[in-house]
Amino acid sequence: MLDVRLFIFLLLGFFWGGLTAPVSIRLAGIYGIIDVPDARKIHKGNMPRGAGIGLWLGYMLMAVILSGDIAYIRCIATGATVIFLCGYLDDMCSLSPFLRLALHLGASGLVVLPMNLGIFHTVIALLWIAGVTSAYNLIDGMNGLCISIFIASSCALYMLGRFLPATPFGLQAYPGVYMGAMALGVLCWNFPSAQTFLGDGGSTLLGYLFASHLVTLANFTRPLRLMNLADMIVLLMLFGGIPVVDTLTAFTRRMLTGKSPFYPDKKHLHHILISLTGSNVLTVIIILSLQVIMLVAGLRYYARLI
Repeated sequence: MLDVRLFIFLLLGFFWGGLTAPVSIRLAGIYGIIDVPDARKIHKGNMPRGAGIGLWLGYMLMAVILSGDIAYIRCIATGATVIFLCGYLDDMCSLSPFLRLALHLGASGLVVLPMNLGIFHTVIALLWIAGVTSAYNLIDGMNGLCISIFIASSCALYMLGRFLPATPFGLQAYPGVYMGAMALGVLCWNFPSAQTFLGDGGSTLLGYLFASHLVTLANFTRPLRLMNLADMIVLLMLFGGIPVVDTLTAFTRRMLTGKSPFYPDKKHLHHILISLTGSNVLTVIIILSLQVIMLVAGLRYYARLI
């Protein structure tokens, strides 16, 4: 049976994302938020970035609508504001990576600390949310990649919400549908040819939103503090998927060569695949397929745990 309210949320998200993207393009031109090509980037020509502002405002709208029914969404909305503003400022004038990391950890704490998970589970959850926030930024290296991964991850959030005990109108599943639809609206302006980029504000926001909702939803069905640490790590790694694996690989590679883990390069998975395939579209399809496989594995693993 069709859930009419859920369908309305889907349409609202899609049209919000699609209609706010051109506004962000206009703002990028006014404030000079432009992505200029350099040696480590694969795009050519100046490109407006900052499409994340529409995603942030759209999430705030959803938070206002659902805050009366989903209390934890207020904490996520507050943290999302910190994450977005940090990234948006970084789009205009580069911030220290250590300042960004501190803000990411602080925003993660807004979600994790109220859960009272115990010290070890808390540390893992904090590092994972902050790590996914950064990982989505690092994977945002070609048209449509980061947004496509987020859409797939939002579908996983919807499925995870279905595991939860019955709630009025199935509200726990609404955020995943709304966020995925909103990202799909923005994708129309970013893939296959881009008219705007997410920018750091947008990519980190998507990573934070997915990670925060994932931890919160997982904790609802089975308190994470009761979960074996190994199971928790495996579960989070599977749901983190390609962005997390690619980031850990990049950090390890850089440190083994004596470089800072934050040192940018062109050796990420999408760089390797595009050099092999010569196709942006095919590269996105391959990475998205791998992401879907890991998300399905994460859902199956979680179903076994509960």
